[in-house]
Amino acid sequence: MSLNKKATIAVSAVLVSSALLSGCGLFGGEEKEKIDPPSEMSINNEDANVETEETTGEESGATDEAAETATIPTELYLIDNNGYVVSQTLDLPSTNSVAKQALEYLVVDGKVTELLPNNFRAVLPADTKMTVDVKDKVAHVDFSKEFAEYNPEDEARILQSVTWTLTQFDEIEQMKLSINGNAIKEMPVNGTPIGEEVSRSIGINYDNSVVTDITNTKPVTVYYMGGEEDDKYFVPVTKRVSNNVDNNVTAIIDELGNPSLGSKLSAVLPSEVALLGEPKVEDGTITLDFDESIFSSGEENVINENVLKVLALSLTEQAEVESVAVTVNGEGDLLDEDGEKLEPVSRPESVNTGSY
Repeated sequence: MSLNKKATIAVSAVLVSSALLSGCGLFGGEEKEKIDPPSEMSINNEDANVETEETTGEESGATDEAAETATIPTELYLIDNNGYVVSQTLDLPSTNSVAKQALEYLVVDGKVTELLPNNFRAVLPADTKMTVDVKDKVAHVDFSKEFAEYNPEDEARILQSVTWTLTQFDEIEQMKLSINGNAIKEMPVNGTPIGEEVSRSIGINYDNSVVTDITNTKPVTVYYMGGEEDDKYFVPVTKRVSNNVDNNVTAIIDELGNPSLGSKLSAVLPSEVALLGEPKVEDGTITLDFDESIFSSGEENVINENVLKVLALSLTEQAEVESVAVTVNGEGDLLDEDGEKLEPVSRPESVNTGSY
């Protein structure tokens, strides 16, 4: 896998097919079905009323077995060993309350323990319980008292994790928090303000390292590569860019090639890559015309797979962008790394998937 969702990317990059990388997969081999719960499921706590037909014993047994093995690919925003909040797509049990279940799998020493990827940890304090009620695109989350028992340095990470985990669902755009039924407008340990409602506009993994005057800047979220050499994954980072930059897309392209020094993240898009002309958005597809520096693989007319992925992930965070198309020097006759014609790429439903 989300600044509101697809959260959900803005570039119609003449795309590559979504092939798995060797080792840990960054994207699934196929796009996941919509993260919306299946028709018989609810994102609320209340069970949906599901009508079932009478079946024979044999059929019933087969149905029971299928029910036991049914899973739902779900993005959990966990914390890696460098302190970044990172989405990991895990197959969780089929349930009538997918939003509540997603939060339950963020609890330390809880259900996620046996599923945790290498070098990742859970987010919410141990024994935290919660209820989730969704109305009018707002998730009302009531936590137990254990929610307030976290280390101060994890406060921003916890807020970001809960927000981005819940807003992966199309039915949720914002959330309201309470503890034991009492609404909170700031986090309980360090007092980080959260106001009435929280959305992805809070950003994630905030990087203010080069900002001297935050009042004259605006946030954009871009994706870099994190992890170890044999275990790579995409990391979202919210950076501040000047309010004088009219085009957010141009700002995103500039930032994609420039992770902060000492961040332990690497850029996928080469820093020397330049846009030729203004990006154009039509019917949700953004077309980017690059110079030949985009051919980072060294092969003429071939676009690197991960370059396309970070473009799609970063640009579709812009509300008006649904897919990305890429041209070079105005020409669109490009190939992906499999030698196939490059087509516009959309944001994948599953991000950072794979076996650990």
